[in-house]
Amino acid sequence: MASISVRKLKEETIQLLRTQAMSHGVSMEEEVRQIIIRGVSTPEPLGTLAVKMFSPAYYDDDSFDLPKRSVYEPIEFK
Repeated sequence: MASISVRKLKEETIQLLRTQAMSHGVSMEEEVRQIIIRGVSTPEPLGTLAVKMFSPAYYDDDSFDLPKRSVYEPIEFK
């Protein structure tokens, strides 16, 4: 695998990266690796995302319950 070095980063940027890596439970190196991968990857097509969210093949019927709606009487203006 290849390696790169990034110079002249502000100390504030390094601290933010360190904090973000800690919150994700990974090393700074892994955090940077994931940021780069997300930055250069092609986004998933919207149709594919919709299929993953709403196709019965991808979700359990019990996990997608919508709350019951209340019916209200219309307002009467006098």
